[in-house]
Amino acid sequence: MNRKGAIASVKAVSNVLLAAFSVVSIFPILWVLYSSLKNQQEFSVNILSLPSSLHFDNYVKAFWDGELYRYLGNSAFVSVISVGLTILIGFVTGYFLSRFSFKGRNVLYAMFLFGMLVPVYGLLVPLFIEYRNLHLLDHRLFLVLPEVTFALPLVIFLIESFIRSVPIEMEEAAYVDGANLASTLFRIVFPMCRPVLSTCMIISFLNVWNEFPFALVLINSQDLKTIPVGLTNFVGQYTINYPQLMAGINVSIVPVIVVYLCLYKRIIQGMVAGAVKG
Repeated sequence: MNRKGAIASVKAVSNVLLAAFSVVSIFPILWVLYSSLKNQQEFSVNILSLPSSLHFDNYVKAFWDGELYRYLGNSAFVSVISVGLTILIGFVTGYFLSRFSFKGRNVLYAMFLFGMLVPVYGLLVPLFIEYRNLHLLDHRLFLVLPEVTFALPLVIFLIESFIRSVPIEMEEAAYVDGANLASTLFRIVFPMCRPVLSTCMIISFLNVWNEFPFALVLINSQDLKTIPVGLTNFVGQYTINYPQLMAGINVSIVPVIVVYLCLYKRIIQGMVAGAVKG
């Protein structure tokens, strides 16, 4: 076989493998989508078959009878506050770590990086004991604290790397014009960091929206559960209503898709910005 034939064969095999990978990746999404339109009997008979009729009432029952609306509100509350605090604290911290040299700066930076290596499940028990002793359990607002804490290390790392690539001359010009530190920080630097801030917002929102262990351990009240924990209500002791569960899953991913579609163009731009300076 000549060289051109070998290249053509490799390309053909690659195309087949890519098509197979695409089918394997897309099928679970389609399966959850059309399975949510079945009734319980159809799903029990054949979990892979298409629905004989469309049962949109699964979405109505999941939203109202399953109190999905309440869980969506709780998740939105926790996510908005957590993402807002994470971006604010991460931006200020990342700026000072990138622009100022002070004693203990490297140690502090290393501690933030080490925070990305701490496993969530390793802190569940001590955090639960601490919350119980401080009477902070079953409070929706205090669920924000661990969410922000675990999101900050990566956010600080991304923002600090990005700000290093921002020319400091613009800040110096602002100081010459009479701007103070706060004005320069939020009127000059903050708008220039929109690519990396968008990336941090998406990552933080996805982590908080899908977070399960903290919401499970620190929240006991049925009215305060977030969407990942609330979906477990569709699982009974002896039976599971799979069509309604999948309808709830489809509803829960809508906010994630909306946020991603609004900001996805800035993900790669924010992740690679600051990697090469010059």
